[in-house]
Amino acid sequence: MAARAFSQRRWMFLGLLVIALGGGWWWWLWSHGHEAGGPLVLQGNVEVRQVNLGFKVAGRIKQLNVDEGDFVSEGQVLASLDKVYFEDSLNQVRAQREQSAANLAKMVAGNRPDEIAQAESLVAEREAIALNAKTTFDRSQQLWNNGAGSRKAYDDAIAAHLQAQAQLDSGRVALQLMKSGFRKEDIDLARSQLAERDVLLQITSRQLADAELKAPGPGMVLSRVREVGSIINAGETLYVLTLTNPIWVRAYVSEVDLGRIRPGQDVEILIDTPDVRPRRGHVGFISPTAEFTPKTVETRELRTALVYRVRIVAEDPDGVLRQGMPVSATLQPLTKSVEVQQR
Repeated sequence: MAARAFSQRRWMFLGLLVIALGGGWWWWLWSHGHEAGGPLVLQGNVEVRQVNLGFKVAGRIKQLNVDEGDFVSEGQVLASLDKVYFEDSLNQVRAQREQSAANLAKMVAGNRPDEIAQAESLVAEREAIALNAKTTFDRSQQLWNNGAGSRKAYDDAIAAHLQAQAQLDSGRVALQLMKSGFRKEDIDLARSQLAERDVLLQITSRQLADAELKAPGPGMVLSRVREVGSIINAGETLYVLTLTNPIWVRAYVSEVDLGRIRPGQDVEILIDTPDVRPRRGHVGFISPTAEFTPKTVETRELRTALVYRVRIVAEDPDGVLRQGMPVSATLQPLTKSVEVQQR
């Protein structure tokens, strides 16, 4: 009986010894394979990327085109405001702009030949009046000198002569201004007014375009917070959109494995769902700074605890990956050609 118990203990001891040796051998192979450049497996999550969408202008919501759970594409119109006020403002600014353009064109072109001819005719008319007034003045002066005329008639002739000459001078100056055209300062002022109207026209046109809310990229509507008919302020959230392209996976690599990863390196992404083929991807970004531990360490044990954030750009043509989903990313060993290319 004692011999049988001893034999059982011996076989049990041998079994434990075989298990221990096997485990040690597996660990040795794994560690040496790991150091020799075996596949590097990182654990991570699909990044949650959301954007709050709202109008750039205030107004009344006229139409909502999508609802929660709908997938949208880049540039798709998600909602629109009542545009009647924006259209009225745009038409008003267009009319003001046309008025300013016409005023500038008139100043640059100068006065019309017909207007100049009219001014010349007026000058000719006043020349005739001045000549007649001069003749009357000479006659009255001669009569006054001979004692045959009255003082009143002589004074009236002087006043009529001076008035006619003044009107003639005024007509000649007006004709000269007609021929010279508008001043440079007036033309510059008209040109500045037109430029101001152009800028205002661009602003009102942009406000009309902003009355439509468009998707910044492909994604899925996570929530809708307002209804049709609501008055909404500029910048107020209307939709919450989750971005689905590109798909980013956030993972962390330890300091000891940092030399085994490069931007552009191919990655195989696996999720926990059975019978789902792995996704393809590549390393897009490696953080230059460590996280969760101090940047300055002194011992090797602490150095190996450092981790660096890694962003992996994933390919997901059939839309299996969801934001926040845990994944396993396997990086194949770097080949010499890849290392030379990265350098």
